[in-house]
Amino acid sequence: MAKKTANGLKQDKDPARPLLNLKKRRRPGEIVIQSLLFFTGFFSIFTTISIVYELGKEAWLFFRTPAVNLLEFLTGTKWQPHIEEFGILPLATATLVTTAIAMAIAIPLGLAAAIYLSEYASKKMRNTLKPILEVLAGIPTIVYGYFALTFVTPLLRSVFGNDIVEIYNTGSAGLVMGILILPLIASISEDALNAVPRALREAAYGLGATKLEVAVKIVLPAALSGIAAAVILGISRAIGETMIVAVAAGAGPNFTLNPFKAAETMTGHIVRISGGDLSYDSIDYNSIFAIGLMLFFLTLTLNIISQRFVRRFREVYE
Repeated sequence: MAKKTANGLKQDKDPARPLLNLKKRRRPGEIVIQSLLFFTGFFSIFTTISIVYELGKEAWLFFRTPAVNLLEFLTGTKWQPHIEEFGILPLATATLVTTAIAMAIAIPLGLAAAIYLSEYASKKMRNTLKPILEVLAGIPTIVYGYFALTFVTPLLRSVFGNDIVEIYNTGSAGLVMGILILPLIASISEDALNAVPRALREAAYGLGATKLEVAVKIVLPAALSGIAAAVILGISRAIGETMIVAVAAGAGPNFTLNPFKAAETMTGHIVRISGGDLSYDSIDYNSIFAIGLMLFFLTLTLNIISQRFVRRFREVYE
């Protein structure tokens, strides 16, 4: 049914009919854009599945070798595939030590920088400091590696002594990794802090709170989910870092928690082994994919934890 309006045009009484008519009228440009978006989403999922498939296929060749035992692989303290010792703990321990040192540097400094940029800095100062901070993320990691080897390591040796700090050590690699990750945590945390509504700040100021109290007790807890996501992303970045640990941490698996000793991380080991003359389908070659699969599960676990944490503590403002 339709009726005439004051201007003589016909108007449908059924409000759902115009909506249905709009849905039926598909423009060619929208179809192309929708297809392109679907393809990009499908391509990312397909790429992830392909990576998991290749890692799993090659790692299965390693684990089905009679000399390889899964329990020994997860709990063994010696990694020497050429003599059939397959304990991944030395590589995993070095990875966790460098990651812990990096996050001990990146988290407090990154959060402090984010709070300053969000709560204290003027607009002009923020526009000046944030690009400078993000320049650190654009420096090639190989440069960071040699910076750790030629500057940080001599500095640590001069402070703690040459007998205590080895030339190659996980401590200098972890410190420089923290500098590398700092801009990532600072930038994402600042975005999370800026997303907190201004009304919360004004309400706290109205109750007599100081600027520091507002930043630490009001804004920081309100942006906790975004900050947690930044921290998890930084940890994943530290675990997957390659060139810094390959240059500065040392070559050769070493089961130690001493940051002043040389130790090889999982990524550093992959770089060193894959750069040599390895024959295809050998035990050393297949072990690379087993280590890569462990790295994948580590980062996947961190991402799952991050999503659950964000979903649980996420604040929604209207």
